[in-house]
Amino acid sequence: MIQSVARAARLLKALGGDTPRLGVTELAERVGLAKGTVHGLLRTLEDEGLVEQDAETGKYQLGMALFRLGSTVLENHPLRGRSVFWADALANRTRQSSRVGVLHSDHVVVVHHVFRPDDTVQILEVGASIPWHACALGKAIVAHLPEADRDRLLAGPHNRLTGSTLVGADALGPALDQVAAAGLAGDDQEAIVGEAGLAAPVFDAGGRTAGALGITGPAERLISARSAAALQAAVRECARGLSRDLGARRRTGP
Repeated sequence: MIQSVARAARLLKALGGDTPRLGVTELAERVGLAKGTVHGLLRTLEDEGLVEQDAETGKYQLGMALFRLGSTVLENHPLRGRSVFWADALANRTRQSSRVGVLHSDHVVVVHHVFRPDDTVQILEVGASIPWHACALGKAIVAHLPEADRDRLLAGPHNRLTGSTLVGADALGPALDQVAAAGLAGDDQEAIVGEAGLAAPVFDAGGRTAGALGITGPAERLISARSAAALQAAVRECARGLSRDLGARRRTGP
């Protein structure tokens, strides 16, 4: 491992946390390095456009070069390209917004998003990062991970985003068991009040969990007993179709 590269990566991750602007002293404390070392690394990262310094406060934040790199990653993500047809089909069939997500650390990153097919104002969510435990996409993925990876994520931490967010292994463990048995995950206002989601796992040719495909919308629509069965069937079928496109073998069970 090249030490200077590892240290620079730690600085970038620190700036990508809950506090987007930090001074040299604050960064040095967070990453456990000397102020002089941090300052030198920041100057190099700034020259490359990876961080920017606020002229008034002197604090640093992530630079636009990272935004361009991140956009390229999302555009070229293998699951994104293969999911376009099935995500479009799911949105049209359910009349809800559809999203494709992949697991990154303890968050789900949205790599593809199709707007709800109506005239309401909507925000593109590609690139959005959501704690895995607070969304259907995350639970659909984690429920089908190898046991060691699942246990690591169950150990937390789990932040409570709304009053309905499930937190802690005692609550999330049984919920994941249900998801694994049903082949379908749901969240009822666990990330955003008033919004619910449904998602199913997507598998690759090696049988590994590649991500998840699902829908989001007003809680009263997705949780309604009248529409729930049809929506659940659509999510499962489209996720299975995407899995087949990725080379996955037909799976038995729900």
